[in-house]
Amino acid sequence: MFGIVPFAMRRDLATEGDGFDRLFNWMNQPISSFFNDTGFSSNSFNVDVKDNGDSYELKAELPGYTKDDVHLSYKDNYLSISAKKEESKEEKDDQGNYIRRERYCGSMSRSFYIDNIDEQKCNAEFKDGILTLTMPKLSAPQEEIVHEIPIH
Repeated sequence: MFGIVPFAMRRDLATEGDGFDRLFNWMNQPISSFFNDTGFSSNSFNVDVKDNGDSYELKAELPGYTKDDVHLSYKDNYLSISAKKEESKEEKDDQGNYIRRERYCGSMSRSFYIDNIDEQKCNAEFKDGILTLTMPKLSAPQEEIVHEIPIH
C-alpha cells in the first residue's frame, strides 16, 4: 500500500536495536491514533466546493456535530465555517466514587475566499453530519470603463 506509513512523520519505526517487529507495531494501534500519527488532523474537516455556473455549492463533512454546534459567517469575501463541541461523561459506583470520568472539548474551523456571491440569498442546510451551503453568484459584474488621461 503506497503511503500507508509516511516515514518523514514516523521516524520512530526503524530505530536501531528495536528489532523487526517494531516496524509493524503501528498495525496494532487503534484507528484513531493511526490517522492522527499520519497527519490526518482531527482539528479539520473535509470540504468540497463545486461551481454550478450560477452558484457555488459547498459541502462540509462534520460527523458527530449537530446544527447548533456549527457556525457560518461571511465577511470581506471570506466564508468561515466553525464547529465546537463539548461533552462530558461521568460514571460512578454506588458510593458516588468515580469509576470513569471523561471530558471532551474540541473545535474546528476553515475559511475560504469566495467573492462575487449574493450573501443575502445564501442557503445552508445541515443533515446527517453534512453541511450543504448554496451561494448564488451575483449577476455578471459590469466591465470597468477605463478612461485615458492625456499627458500635457
